[in-house]
Amino acid sequence: MARTTTRGVDKKCLRNTVNPVPVLPCTIEELRGTFWRYDTNRDGKLSRKELKEAFNYLGAFIPCWRAHRALNHADDNGDGYITKEEVDDLVNYVVKLGYVKL
Repeated sequence: MARTTTRGVDKKCLRNTVNPVPVLPCTIEELRGTFWRYDTNRDGKLSRKELKEAFNYLGAFIPCWRAHRALNHADDNGDGYITKEEVDDLVNYVVKLGYVKL
């Protein structure tokens, strides 16, 4: 059984790597809400640690690496954070990865 299917059952979005059953993709609003839920210090920016926790929740195989790649992809100004202006790039990146509803 794949690691992504053994994680918590209460997750709304998981990456479909093994399950042949057709599933619906996460909506942009669901993904945006998931990432902002992990803005633990409520500063309006997502740090690498906060991104790692969000990708862990989404079922990423190596959440630390995925957070690093997301920062490289979406952090336009290079400050090491995903801001409100950059979150759409982050969400578009995650949609391309194929995260789906459980």
